[in-house]
Amino acid sequence: MSVPRASGAPLVKIAIVGRPNVGKSTLFNRLVGKKLAIVDDTPGVTRDRREGDARLGGVFFIAIDTPGLEEAPEAALEGRMRLQTEKAIEEAAASLFIVDARTGVTPLDQRFAQMLRESGKPVIVVANKAESSAGDAGVLDAWSLGLGEPIALSAEHGQGFGELREALGEVIAAAPDEDDNDVDDESWDDPLKPLRVAIVGRPNAGKSTLINRLIGEDRMLTGPEAGITRDSISIEWRLRGPDRDWPIKLFDTAGMRKKAKVQSKLEKLSVADSLRAIQFAEVVVLLLDAEAPMEKQDLQIADLVLREGRALVIAVNKWDLIEDKNAASKSVREMAELHLAQAPRVPIVFFSAETGRGVDKLMPAVAKTYVDWNARVKTPDLNTWLHGAVEKHPPPAVSGQRIKLRYIAQTKTRPPTFVAKCTRASDVPAAYKRYLVNGIREAFDLWGVPIRLILDKPDNPYAEE
Repeated sequence: MSVPRASGAPLVKIAIVGRPNVGKSTLFNRLVGKKLAIVDDTPGVTRDRREGDARLGGVFFIAIDTPGLEEAPEAALEGRMRLQTEKAIEEAAASLFIVDARTGVTPLDQRFAQMLRESGKPVIVVANKAESSAGDAGVLDAWSLGLGEPIALSAEHGQGFGELREALGEVIAAAPDEDDNDVDDESWDDPLKPLRVAIVGRPNAGKSTLINRLIGEDRMLTGPEAGITRDSISIEWRLRGPDRDWPIKLFDTAGMRKKAKVQSKLEKLSVADSLRAIQFAEVVVLLLDAEAPMEKQDLQIADLVLREGRALVIAVNKWDLIEDKNAASKSVREMAELHLAQAPRVPIVFFSAETGRGVDKLMPAVAKTYVDWNARVKTPDLNTWLHGAVEKHPPPAVSGQRIKLRYIAQTKTRPPTFVAKCTRASDVPAAYKRYLVNGIREAFDLWGVPIRLILDKPDNPYAEE
């Protein structure tokens, strides 16, 4: 049985490794209790390592989903994927080595078993897809790996997890306690959870390169090929500040192409994963390619982010490739003002993730936008502004009857949302509503974030008399 870790001690990391399409991501999803990783019959779906808080019975740990192990030159995509797996094995206290019970042990399995032995860390062999008698021979074959007794398991059907729990419990109990020197719990107020920042954009805009630059390590798989990232990968990070650290959760997402070009089931799953990342983020960084910025797809993504009520920062990458930077920056800003009227003066940052120049401007822009997105305006100040705005420009009469704006209050933040009590609310012209929203922006410096204004009829039934 497992021995509980000391309260507050860092959780042990367990890497899930094996050839492509043996069921690593299915097992990962089962252990974390959520469908975090994309699962498909296509080999090689997972390309980056993904971490998640896992629980099996009373055993708690961090599971690391990894790309499939393949033999390939390091410069090739498959070779770079293998390096991601090797880093996961290096970080983890132990590995779950997954083999396909229906296929049996392959020569590639044997070679990677040798690699795991050389790591010197505990290995638990799991013969997955053993839900029927067709997997019996493969389970016996797994003994030949020389890594101990294999566990017959079906990640898809939830069979065999009792034995896996026992094996994990023993490994975790024996793992040395790790000093978590990178995190100073005293430096951050507990009520403030990590700021969720999603990096989105078209394929090959440099999203993974940007995240690697921000966190200072090659955490995400990158390369010249478009569409390398398929899952939305979350990474815990702490932004160093002068007084305290700011916990950040970064989401790297798959590139989002035009809907008409998304044909394969796998790419549809990847885009759906990116859309979920936008919905759960607080600030969304829309990454543009400086050589082709503000294309129709970029504007559609930005519009989606703002309709979801998220805070938006536009980041223009590959800025080192632009010769006339003044003309290019002016063009980008003009396009943003023209096409993103729902968030005028949205912050725009120009940098090169490849060289690092200008990247230090991104997180201050994210922080400023996040603060504005959480802004709360006092009700007396709002009503003082409303009376002045109405006096300066009264609402037009409808069918000979005046529209009366009596009271306004902010009902929520994230994004700032206001409710104004108004007679004949449904008849207020859209242009006058825009006048009020822009007035709120001007008076309370709420630029670059979506603002919602709801016109509601007064509570007093005699208000129109």
